[in-house]
Amino acid sequence: MGQNHGLSRRHFGSAALGAAGLVFGGGIARAAEPAQTAGGPLGPFYPIIRPGDDDFDMTQIKGQSGRALGRVIEVTGRVLDRKGNPVTGAELELWQCNAAGRYAHPGDVATAPLDPNFQGFARLMTGPSGEWRIRTIKPSGYDSPIGWRTPHIHFDIKGRQARLITQMYFTEDYATNSKDSLYNMLGEDAVTAMAQQQADAADRYRWDIVLGES
Repeated sequence: MGQNHGLSRRHFGSAALGAAGLVFGGGIARAAEPAQTAGGPLGPFYPIIRPGDDDFDMTQIKGQSGRALGRVIEVTGRVLDRKGNPVTGAELELWQCNAAGRYAHPGDVATAPLDPNFQGFARLMTGPSGEWRIRTIKPSGYDSPIGWRTPHIHFDIKGRQARLITQMYFTEDYATNSKDSLYNMLGEDAVTAMAQQQADAADRYRWDIVLGES
């Protein structure tokens, strides 16, 4: 299975035509191929102790009546190959800090409290059209040994041929995104790692993931 962990910068020609959704070759118009999603580091807080509940709803743990603290959000998207075709049956693992900026990980020495009602990790499989969905809380930013980390969610996506480790960011956090060294390393590729806030619902986001496979 191919690896795509790097933060390499990719340039795509005919930017104006690509933005319009068309490129031309031999006089025939065709849909532009989507930009591959930028990779990122696995990070120090990949879960080593998996929760018993790892479904799409991270705001509540099965068997417990409480709800996670923080602003509840929903993120939907599709996993696509580099030609824009859906990747059915892709496996997604995702993890994040809670609303206070703390990971449920023994290596996190932050003094912020843990949230006993926050799942913090989910494992998903994409459907027939490559679709996936999570319900979670908006993660907090936090100080780290490498400096400020803007709000983000970690993803590990395994497709048919390729694997992508990346981090998803939020468009509305532009002020703090610019203070994050890992985000800044993405350069112009940062746009591919941004969840788009939906115009009709502030707590709903859309993020399509493009793997390096055909």
